[in-house]
Amino acid sequence: MTENVSEFLVRRLSEWGVKRIFGYPGDGINGIMGALDRASDNIDFIQVRHEEMSAFMACAHAKFTGEVGVCLATSGPGAIHLLNGLYDAKLDHQPVVAIVGQQKRAALGGNYQQEVDLISLFKDVAHEYVHMVSTPAQMRHVIDRAMRIAQAERSVCCVIVPNDIQQMDAEKPPREHGTIHSGIGYQAPCVSPRTEDLQRAADVLNAGSKVAILVGAGALNARREVLEVTDLLGAGIAKALLGKAVVPDDLPYVTGSIGLLGTEPSYDMMTNCDTLLMIGSSFPYSEFLPEEGQARGVQIDIQGHMLGIRYPMEVNLVGDSAETLKLLMPLLRRKEGRTWQGRIKRHVAQWWKTVESRAMKSANPINPQRVFWELSPRLPDNCILTCDSGSAANWYARNLKIREGMMASLSGGLATMGPGVPYAISAKFAYPDRVVIAMVGDGAMQMNGLNELITICKYWKRWSNPRLVVMVLNNRDLNQVTWEQRALEGDPKFEASQDLPDFPYARYAELIGLRGIFVDQPEELGNAWDNALSADCPVVLEVCADPDVPPLPPHITFKQARAYASAILKGDTDSPGIIKSSVKQILS
Repeated sequence: MTENVSEFLVRRLSEWGVKRIFGYPGDGINGIMGALDRASDNIDFIQVRHEEMSAFMACAHAKFTGEVGVCLATSGPGAIHLLNGLYDAKLDHQPVVAIVGQQKRAALGGNYQQEVDLISLFKDVAHEYVHMVSTPAQMRHVIDRAMRIAQAERSVCCVIVPNDIQQMDAEKPPREHGTIHSGIGYQAPCVSPRTEDLQRAADVLNAGSKVAILVGAGALNARREVLEVTDLLGAGIAKALLGKAVVPDDLPYVTGSIGLLGTEPSYDMMTNCDTLLMIGSSFPYSEFLPEEGQARGVQIDIQGHMLGIRYPMEVNLVGDSAETLKLLMPLLRRKEGRTWQGRIKRHVAQWWKTVESRAMKSANPINPQRVFWELSPRLPDNCILTCDSGSAANWYARNLKIREGMMASLSGGLATMGPGVPYAISAKFAYPDRVVIAMVGDGAMQMNGLNELITICKYWKRWSNPRLVVMVLNNRDLNQVTWEQRALEGDPKFEASQDLPDFPYARYAELIGLRGIFVDQPEELGNAWDNALSADCPVVLEVCADPDVPPLPPHITFKQARAYASAILKGDTDSPGIIKSSVKQILS
C-alpha cells in the first residue's frame, strides 16, 4: 500500500529514535493521529489533559533522558496552548520538537476558522527552526532538520503540517535542481577548548587561594570530574537550581543552592572567594555572585553565547563540561593548604543544624520546612524529584539532601507555575521502575496538577513500579508571591489576589482511583511519607502547611528588612502570624 505523508512522518520519527509523543487530538491533526494509531507498536502516544502539559512532558523527557522530546497539537488553539511549555524548554536549553496541524492550504489567508499565522506565532520560541510543510516531498527534510537542529542547538523546533498535506501520498524528493535529500542521524561532537586557553584557565585557578565553584545543569554529566577538580583546588561547590543533582548534598564541602532560594554557606562562599569557577550554569542573579573585581573568573559552557554574561570572567572556555575538566585537571596544582575548604565545611555543618532547627519549629498547623526535612532521609535510592515554582521550591532547594544516582528538575529559566506534575509523569514514562516524587504548591496544583492526576489515573498501571507521590503544600495562599509583595515591594498581602480556595486534594485523589493521604499534624509527617513511599499505587499526599513561615533569603538586606516592616505597618492581615514565625526562624 502507498504510504501517506502522516505515515511517513511517524515512521521517520521512529527512525530518529522517538518512542513516545505527548499530545492531544484535534481535527487539524486527524491524519497524523490515524498514522500514530497504525504505528502504535513503534511509537507510544500519551494523551494529556491540555496541550501545555504535553510540551512540559516533552521538555521533562529531554531533561531526564537527553533525548529529543516530541509533542503534538492540533491547529489554532491547540498550537497556542503549547507555547508556555515550549518556552520552558527554550529557556532551559532542551531539545524539543513540536508538531502542529494547520488548516488546508487552500484556506490559508482567507480568515478561515482556527486559522492562525503559526510561523509567526512560533518564530520566537522555535527561532532556530520553524517551517510549514507545503508539499509532500518536503516532509523528509523538514522533519530531519527539526530533529537534528533540536539536538545540535539544544533548542525548540517546530514543524507545521497542513491538514490536506497529511493525507497525501508520501513522495521521495526527485533528483533535480531545487530539491533537498536529507538523512537521519546526529552524534554530538566532542567540544573542548584550545590548549592555550586551558592553560590560561589553569593559571587563574592555580593562583587562587579561595576558590568557589558554581555548577548548573550543564554539569549534570560531569559529577566525577567536578569532584576531582574540587579536591585539587580545595574548593567548595554551590549549585544553581537546575544543577541540584550534579553532586550529592551529603558531601561536607557542598554548600547547596545559591540565590534567593539558596543557603547561607553559598552566600558566604561567594562573598569571600577570590576565584570563581562556573561550570555549565547560566545562574541569573549577579548579586549572589562575587562583587565585580573581587574574584578572578573562569567559566565553562558548551554554548559560547552563554559565556561571560553573569560575571566578567577572565577566561571563557567553550566546551563540554566533563571533557573540559578532564583536559584541565593535569594543568592544575593540588593546593596543600585547606584552610578555605575547612571554613566551608564548618559553615556547611552548622548550616544543616540550622536547617533542622528551623524545620522543627512549631507552626500553624505544620511548618512546610519540616515536610521536606522529614522526606530527605526517606528518599529512595535513584528516585527522581520534580518541583513546581512557588514556595515549595524554597524548601526543595534548601532542605532536601540529594544523593548520588538521583535525578531532579524544575522550571529554571522560565520559572513557570505548573510543570511539577507533568514533569513527574514524563519521568515515570521514561523510567517506569523508579520512584518519582513531585513537590507542588496548592496554586500550581489548582492551575495544572489536578487535571494531570487524571492522566496518572489513566496510565499508572502500565508502570512496572507504581510508586509516584504528588505532595501538595496546602496553605491556601499563593505564598511565594505573597512574601515577594512583603519583602520586595513593602506591600501587605493583597488578599484578593493571594487567597486560594481550599480544595480536598487527598479526597479528590481517592475519588478518581488513586490513594490520598491527609496530614494536619506535624508528628504524623514521618508515617505519612513512609506510607506514601510504600504504596502500591500513585499517592497524593496533602499537607496543611503554615503560610506564615518566611522563606528567609541567605542574607537579609536593609532594603528587604525595611520593606518587610513597611508591609506590617500597612496592616498586613497575617501580621501576628508572620511576626511570630519570623522571630522563630531568625532565632534559629
